[in-house]
Order: sequence, then structure tokens, then C-alpha cells
Amino acid sequence: MDRMTPLDAAFLQGEDEEPGVSLAIASIAVFEGPAPAPGEVETALAGRLPLIPRYRQKVREVPFDLGPPVWIDDPEFDIGHHVRRTALPAPGGDEELALLMGRVMSARLDRRRPLWEYWLVEGLAHDRWALISKVHHCMVDGISGTDLYRVVFDPGPEPAPAVPDDWRPEPEPSQLRLSLSAAARLVRLPVDQTRALVAAAGQPAVLARQVLATVRGTAALATALLPSRRSSLSGPVSAHRRFAFARGSVADVATVRQALGGTFNDVVLAAVTAGYRALLLDRGERPGRHLVRTLVPVNVRAPGEESIRDNRVSLMLAELPVDVVDPGERLAAVRAEMTALKASHEADAGAALLRLAGVGPFPLVAAPVRIAARLPQRSVVTVTTDVPGPRQPLYALGRELVEIIPYVPIASRLRVGVSIFSYCGRLAFGVTGDDDSVADVWTLARGIEAGMAELVEAARTATAPTTGDAR
Repeated sequence: MDRMTPLDAAFLQGEDEEPGVSLAIASIAVFEGPAPAPGEVETALAGRLPLIPRYRQKVREVPFDLGPPVWIDDPEFDIGHHVRRTALPAPGGDEELALLMGRVMSARLDRRRPLWEYWLVEGLAHDRWALISKVHHCMVDGISGTDLYRVVFDPGPEPAPAVPDDWRPEPEPSQLRLSLSAAARLVRLPVDQTRALVAAAGQPAVLARQVLATVRGTAALATALLPSRRSSLSGPVSAHRRFAFARGSVADVATVRQALGGTFNDVVLAAVTAGYRALLLDRGERPGRHLVRTLVPVNVRAPGEESIRDNRVSLMLAELPVDVVDPGERLAAVRAEMTALKASHEADAGAALLRLAGVGPFPLVAAPVRIAARLPQRSVVTVTTDVPGPRQPLYALGRELVEIIPYVPIASRLRVGVSIFSYCGRLAFGVTGDDDSVADVWTLARGIEAGMAELVEAARTATAPTTGDAR
């Protein structure tokens, strides 16, 4: 039995506390060429299953929250329950694909089975097909989810051979065994905590720096958790989702960075800020300061940990400057905000708190998470996540993967969220909206594209040679 981390468990618990809401992450992989024949995708995936043990495991919760939920083998695993096939109506364009994505992501994954689904989608325009991969957030984060592409797909047109497979499911544990195992871990916990303290004491300088950063970051997080100004962007959400997406290029981001400065993340956040500004104006709302506070996940994985299937992220809470009109000044404001947040060590504090939760008694961790999930939070308005994808082309069944469009789940009064993904020089912005309150998801998507175009134009203007009197 593999135990979930407290963060993994929090995604499962958070879903439990919001009726009907799904906390699965997803993406759309679009391929060239005709769609595979029935059974081809199932056979190809079956040949990769030994490399993804979680795909044949299901979740069992421990009685009375004595311990975190555990992953156990599914003795009735059938890949046919996880691969589905559908087709878009004509003309098979972006809007038809986005509409399907919203419907697929509105449904919760079946807790009685492993928490993933693949949808093969036929009928895309230009003789293309797509594969929607849907995985519960308790299983992967953006980085480990991206690594799944390298496992499932091929680096070249020639399909790789199936991996040898001698898997046999372990017997399911009884409720009594789950309880006794969790109780035994609680008994051992003081010993584990003592070992952790002794190890930390052996590096006093490192410990002092970590404590100072955690204290500073916790103070910054506490300030950021004050309620945001009210707008139509946050409020109660339904269980149903709408979806839209925008496109850009890594080359355009590089052009902006070279002329105007900032990181890759700064530039795409500035484009997203422009999208929110356009959305608010279209709704007749004034885009003022401190109106759009976004949760920005931060990867805290060590190098080489990309293939570990769990969540290893912290967070920062950033104010998007939707009140700034000029695109260059907007980027400068985003850049200043992100620089200040990094200096405040918000992400370090979040990571430290997660480490503490990992060595604490799970009953004391689970109860606050469940209580917090029931409370109407008003400090975060949206979520914006930026995940770097593969730089080299991938293939499935000999067909080239030409585009990856990401999806981020929303809950807890977040009516809209944006996920950003780069692949092979292409950039995609996935916009998730609540079906009841964000019917205008395409307004945000088009606003993001317009915001990126404004930044590129500002960059070209900044680097254009000046003409004047030669005398």
C-alpha cells in the first residue's frame, strides 16, 4: 500500500467537500493523420502500463482518517473502462473541441476504479484527431503529468515495443488491516519526528536559513490571504464547466523578453492579465487594483523527480495588474510583483508547511483541510499555472503530435482559471470557466491572444531603429 502525501489527500478531500465538482487535470493532444482503428489505443496503452503503476491502482480511504488514503491494486482492472471514443460534429473546429472538453471535464472520475480516462476524439478539422487525457489531481501535478507524455508517446514515428508485463494484483486489504497499519504508523510517528529533528540540527546554518525564510514567507502569505475586492470573477460555482483556448508561440515570448525583460512566466502572466482586463471591460466592470489575485503553483521538485507520480508544488499569490493600460507597463508591473513574491519566500513557506504536514499525525492534518474546504474563501480569485512541455516532437501510433492544450480544474469560488503549456515551440492557453457564471470564456481567450500581440508590438517598437536628422 502506497500512502498519499497530505497534499495529494487534500485534492481528494477538497473534491469530497464540493458536491459534483471534479478536481481532475487534463490536456488535449492533437495529432496529424487519420484516427487509430478501434482497439489500437488500448493496445498501445496496455504496453506502457508497467511504467505507470498508478494506472492500475485505485484509492482506498482509511477509516476515521487515521491515516491518509492509500493506493491499492485494482483486482478488476480493465483498460476498456478507461479508454473511450467519441467524435466531433462538423466542422470539427476549436469551438466544437472546446465544447466537448467542457463536457468531459464536468464529470467526476469513478472512485471505484483507477482515477484516469483517455478519450479518443475523431472528426477534427484538417484530417486530425485528438486524445484527451484526464487524471485526478491527487495522482499527478503539472510536471509529473507532463512526464506521462514521454512515457505514453514515442520520440519518433516508429512505435516502441510493449514493455514486458508480469503484473498480478495484490489482494485488497481489509478495513481492519488499513486501520491497524495507520495506527501503527501513528505510534512510530514520534520516532520519525525525532530523526527529522536530529538531521536538521546537524546542519544549523541551513536550518536557520530555512526557518527565517519560512517565517518571512508565512507572514507574506498571511497578508495575501486578506479578502480580494469583489467582482464577477469569483463566487459560487456549479459542477459543470466551459472551456476555451488561445494560442501563441515561444518565439513571441522570446521576442518580448529580449526587448522588454522579464522571465517566460512574467510574459505569459502579462498576456493573461490583458485577457482578464478585456473580460472585465466587456462585462462593464472597472478593472481596478487588487481585483484579480491569482494562485500561481510553484514546482518544488528536485531534478530527476519529474517521474514521481504525486504533487510536489507550493504556491505564490500574485496580484494581476489589470488596471494598467499600457502593455509594456503591464509587463513591468507583473515583473515587479513576481520579483517581490520570490523575495518574500511565499513558495518556501508553503513547501515547509507541506513538509511539516508530512511528518504530522494525519488526523490533525485532515480535519483542518475538510473544514477549510467548507468555508467560502474570498482571498483567491483565480488560478494561473504555467507548465513547460516537451521541446522535441512526440508521436502516437506513428502520427505526429502537433499541439497540446492544457486544462486546469476550478473550485472553491474560483469561477475561472488559466493553464499555460509550451510544446515544440507552440504555446497554448487553456481557459476553464464555470458553466453558469462564465459563459464568455472565449472573451478571455481572445483577450489573452490580443494581450500577447500587444506585447510583441511593444517589443518591436522598443527595438525599432529611430530615424532623424543626420546632420
